[in-house]
Amino acid sequence: MKAAFYSLGCKVNSYEIECLINMFKDKGYEIVPFKDKADIYVINTCSVTNTSDQKSRKIIREACKNNKDSIIIVMGCYSQLKYNDIKDIDNVKIILGTNYRTLIFDLIKEYKKSKKQIIKIDDVKNIKFENIKLNKFENHTRAFVKIQDGCNNYCSYCIIPYTRGNVRSKDKNIVIDEIKSLVKNGYKEVVLTGIHTGHYGLDLKEYDFSDLLLEIENIEGLERIRISSIEITELNDKFLNVLKNSKLIVDHLHIPLQSGCDKILKLMNRKYDMNYFFDKINTIRSIRKDIAITTDVIVGFPNETEEDFNITKENIKKIKFTELHVFPYSKRDNTKAALMNNQIDGNIKKKRVKELIEISNDLKNNYYSLFIKTEKEVLVEKYKDDYLSGHLSNYGMVKFKGNKELINKIVKVELVSYINGEYNGILVEEGDNR
Repeated sequence: MKAAFYSLGCKVNSYEIECLINMFKDKGYEIVPFKDKADIYVINTCSVTNTSDQKSRKIIREACKNNKDSIIIVMGCYSQLKYNDIKDIDNVKIILGTNYRTLIFDLIKEYKKSKKQIIKIDDVKNIKFENIKLNKFENHTRAFVKIQDGCNNYCSYCIIPYTRGNVRSKDKNIVIDEIKSLVKNGYKEVVLTGIHTGHYGLDLKEYDFSDLLLEIENIEGLERIRISSIEITELNDKFLNVLKNSKLIVDHLHIPLQSGCDKILKLMNRKYDMNYFFDKINTIRSIRKDIAITTDVIVGFPNETEEDFNITKENIKKIKFTELHVFPYSKRDNTKAALMNNQIDGNIKKKRVKELIEISNDLKNNYYSLFIKTEKEVLVEKYKDDYLSGHLSNYGMVKFKGNKELINKIVKVELVSYINGEYNGILVEEGDNR
């Protein structure tokens, strides 16, 4: 039996699909590329924007074209929210929401017996964390580990609390065992991920994200800890103390801003203002002077005037982010922002996206150019045409000549130049790698 997989959207979705790949392999399935003919297609959907919905539907239909006799299994945020849009698509036999992945083989068996479509969508407001574990992350030298699910923030633009439910945390012992297993299988870097990663432990007694980080820090053989994203309000004194003393947490934090204008932040129902944001960033940089700080920004939010947008631009420049991930506001049904007056024209959104991307490119070049002519450690990830490539602790990409035997090793490289988004480097100590 052959199975193919496709994941849309966030790192949480990527983790979940990799866990399912591991599970199918353990059951004896042959894993094939998604474009190939397979007996079963598993699609983990996204619904963060209208475009995400469209992409999800497109991929589902592609699976049907690949093999009209296949069993298509659709899961994730889009199916949780709009399973009625999916159930009439040809060959979709099993529809799950953001739960019940552990039952997938029982559901396949049930479908084969009954030949009736299965739809298993539950209310996600008050459910427990669904424990799935990863032993190997396909085609990666770093492994993602999902430690948390759900969000309680209810930002006015966001549909995710309705698709992922309440904040819930993976048992700490399962997290530690999973990371130990990954390290044993050769991974040197883990990326901790979740819908609201920094809220890990909110549902636990006297144990939080900082406590978990301290335990992970002591795992023998682990070289790097990366946090996929963390909110500015989660950077409390306890976390900052861990960051200050950690030898493994990398020099990169992704901290969503969403808007640099207090008026828009309030309309978004974000839990901070710009003074708070500036103070926290300054504190982080007093602890880690050269840390890379990337962010997310939404443009064209309802009621965002040109003046508001200009305030956002100026504050982004003042903060000196390393890079921006820019998104035009996407109207999502059943959110407060969808009901707001003064929705912004699409052409204005496109113009603002373009302006911020230009600023982002300048910020990125300015930051990474600071490290030219220095020596830095690189986690080697790929080999092609006599060149190796990998990421620095601050997530800068480096390309340099070397032997493919150095893949998944941490080596020291001199950074010679920075062109088109990556460094050209020279390997310094080929014999002293780990």
